[in-house]
Amino acid sequence: MKSNKNWIRGLLVLALGTSCVVFALSAGAQVQTKTTTREGESSQAVRVERGEVLAVEGNDLIVRMEDGSIRHFENIPESAKVSVDGKQLGIHDLKPGMKLQRTITTTTTPQVVTSVQTVTGKVWFVNPPLSVILTLENGTNQTFKIPKDQKFKVNGQVVDAFGLKKGMVVTATKIVEAPVSVISQQKSVTGTMPPPPPAPPVDTPLLIADAEPTAAPAATEAAAAGSTEAPGAGSPASESPAAPEKMPTTRSYPLYIVLGILLVIIVFGLTKFARGKSRT
Repeated sequence: MKSNKNWIRGLLVLALGTSCVVFALSAGAQVQTKTTTREGESSQAVRVERGEVLAVEGNDLIVRMEDGSIRHFENIPESAKVSVDGKQLGIHDLKPGMKLQRTITTTTTPQVVTSVQTVTGKVWFVNPPLSVILTLENGTNQTFKIPKDQKFKVNGQVVDAFGLKKGMVVTATKIVEAPVSVISQQKSVTGTMPPPPPAPPVDTPLLIADAEPTAAPAATEAAAAGSTEAPGAGSPASESPAAPEKMPTTRSYPLYIVLGILLVIIVFGLTKFARGKSRT
């Protein structure tokens, strides 16, 4: 007789375990869940990155960062824009030598998410303080794990897991608070055009042209120093190139003087000779 009771008890346990698995999978909709969120004060962190464009290859951008490192930004979307002198430029408008600055603003908002789960059902089986099987409003059974210190409301009274009995209609409420952090980022990129190329060097003919006016006074002074004529004897500054023709004349003056002296001596000698001869 005792063995028959054990056999019947084993069948009941097996059937109970099977029904728990089945109903636990199908009766989840009977649990009502309400979630509320409470936000705290947000905080912001700003990070600035600067660099110079080295090359643009398709939608890839190669930049030398401010610390000297080289960064390769791959597959930049066409929608990404850079603000340069009030204009919105795309990836294909960037040129080597441009200066870029990316500002990343990270906003962190702390939140507390409160989840309130409420279930109402009739106790079908209880295994205090671990679990309870409830028959829900749709007639299905569902197994619930009993959290530590969980309380149940029965006919207006509050009891723990050990106070539950088969056939009781109970309402259980589970409140879970979970702190979370919501992080959002905002990125903006600005840039400046590369500096203009240096001005080309001054051509050589311009230097020669600048030197010509200074050479003319020097030639005029040389001509004035070598000429003995009065200022009114020749034409004004326009005859300065003729000054070299006068220089042989100034250099022949000593020869004329010598010839004049010789001529005076000859004339004087002939005159004296003629006078001496007439006295005799």
